[in-house]
Amino acid sequence: MRVTRIYIPADAQAVALAADRVAAAFEQRAQGRDVTIVRTGSRGLFWLEPMVEVETKDGRVAYGPVKPGDVGGLLEAGVLEGGPHRLRLGDPAAIPYLARQTRLTFARCGIVDPVSVEDYVAQVGYRGLSQALSIEPVEIVDIVKASGLRGRGGAGFPTGIKWSTVQLAEADQKYIVCNADEGDSGTFADRMLMEGDPFALIEGMTIAGLAVGATKGFIYIRSEYPHAIRTMDRAIATATAAGYLGPSVAQSGRAFTIETRTGAGAYICGEETALLDSLEGKRGMVRAKPPLPAMKGLFGKPTVVNNVLSLATVPWILDHGAQAYADFGMGRSRGTLPFQLAGNVKRGGLIELAFGTTLREVVEEFGGGTRSGRPVRAVQVGGPLGAYFPQNLLDTPLDYEAFAAQKGLLGHGGIVVFDDTVDLAEQARFAFEFCAKESCGKCTPCRIGSTRGVETVDRILAGIEREKNLDVLVDLCEVMTDGSLCAMGGLTPVPVLSALTHFPEDFRRSPARAAAE
Repeated sequence: MRVTRIYIPADAQAVALAADRVAAAFEQRAQGRDVTIVRTGSRGLFWLEPMVEVETKDGRVAYGPVKPGDVGGLLEAGVLEGGPHRLRLGDPAAIPYLARQTRLTFARCGIVDPVSVEDYVAQVGYRGLSQALSIEPVEIVDIVKASGLRGRGGAGFPTGIKWSTVQLAEADQKYIVCNADEGDSGTFADRMLMEGDPFALIEGMTIAGLAVGATKGFIYIRSEYPHAIRTMDRAIATATAAGYLGPSVAQSGRAFTIETRTGAGAYICGEETALLDSLEGKRGMVRAKPPLPAMKGLFGKPTVVNNVLSLATVPWILDHGAQAYADFGMGRSRGTLPFQLAGNVKRGGLIELAFGTTLREVVEEFGGGTRSGRPVRAVQVGGPLGAYFPQNLLDTPLDYEAFAAQKGLLGHGGIVVFDDTVDLAEQARFAFEFCAKESCGKCTPCRIGSTRGVETVDRILAGIEREKNLDVLVDLCEVMTDGSLCAMGGLTPVPVLSALTHFPEDFRRSPARAAAE
C-alpha cells in the first residue's frame, strides 16, 4: 500500500503561524492511515502559511493557509487524495506567485526534507560538487568568474575575484566563512535557505574550499535564528556521516569540515571584518582595510567571506555552467536575486527573479499593493541603510547599477513597503538612531555623527532654525559618507538623504502639526 507523504513547513515563519500545531493535529487525526509527515522549509508564500502539501498519484496538491482546526475537515474532504476543499490551492508550482519566478538558488526550498541527504541528492543535489571534483581548482574559480556571480550580502563584489585572491595567497591554512548574520529589516532569505535547503549551503562552501585550498569552514549565524542553527547543525552532521564532509570529501582524498558559530545579536557583525573579530572570540569591531580578509582574515589567514546566498548559488553554477547562469539578468548584474517583500503589503514573501525586473512589478504584481489598501508612498530597498524610493522611481530596474544611479542600493534584496501614512522625516531620524545603537564605536563619524544626526532632525521637526539645521544635516551626511570606516556609518546617510530629496515636505511641517501627530 502506498504511503502518503504530507509536507508541512518547519520554517520559523510558518511555525509562528501554528505550523507545529497543524503537524500535531495531522499526526493525531491521521492515526491508522498510511501517512508520513515530512517537515520541510517554506516556499515563501507567507500569506498562505502554513501551506500543507500532499503527495498524490497526480503530484503534489497544496492547501493553505491551514489552521489546526481545519485538519479534521481536510481529512474528511479527502485531502490525502487531493480532494476539493475551500483551502485547496492545487499544484503549488502553478500558483501564479511561484510560477512567475525563476528559482535557481531556492529551487528545493519547501520541496525537500531539509536534513535528508537522500532527498537532496534526488533533487539533483551534489552534482555541482561532483563537477568541481572532476576539474582543477583554478577551473572552478574561472567558472564562478565567468558566471558573473556577485556577493549577495549587499556590496555586490564579484565572487570569483575574491576566490581568486584567496586561491593565489600562500598560507598553511585557509578558511571559508559564511556570513549568515542576516540583520537587515525585511530580510529573511538566508534564514529560509538554511532552514529549508541547508545542503545547498554546505555544498557551496565545500566547492569554495576545494577551489581555494581551504580545509575549514565556519557559518556565523545570528542568535535570533535558533531554528536555522538547529537545522544547519543537523545537516552538517548528516553530510559528515554520508562522507560529503570530513577528511576525504566524497572519497576524493581532500578534506573539508564545517562548524556553526552563533553571533550575539550585534548588527555590526554583518560587516565582514567585525564578523571575523567575533569569530576569533573578540568584541565585534570593524577592522581597517587593507589588509583585506582575502589576504589576512580569520586568525590572520587568507579567508573567503561570502553571504549564504552567494555560496548556495555556486552548486547550480557548477552543475549547469557559467553561461547558463550569466544568461539571466542584465548588464553587470547576472543571474537571479531572491527578493524579500515585507512591510505594508498584501502578499509578502520570497520572490527569486532575474535581475532587471522593476521594483513596481514586485510591489504591485507580486505583493498586490498595500495591506492597508492605501496608496504606496515609499519603498525602501536594501535594509535600514537603503534609500526610500517614491512612486516616480518604482519603475527602476532591480539591478545594482540602476539602483546606484538613483542613489540607492539593492543590498541583500530586502524590500519594505510603506503606505501614505508614513512620515519620512521620522524614518530619517530612525536611520540615525539605528546607527547610533548599532555602531561598533570605532570611528568618530559613525559613533558621534549618528547621535548628532538624531539631535539635528529633532531640531528640524521642532522648527528650530530649520533651514540652517537642514544645511547642517546635509553636511553631517557628507562627513559620515566620506569619513566612516565601514558601510555602517558610510551608508546611514542614504535613507536620510533620500527622504530629504524625495519627501522634503515631511521635514517642513509645522511644529504644532508635528506635536498633534
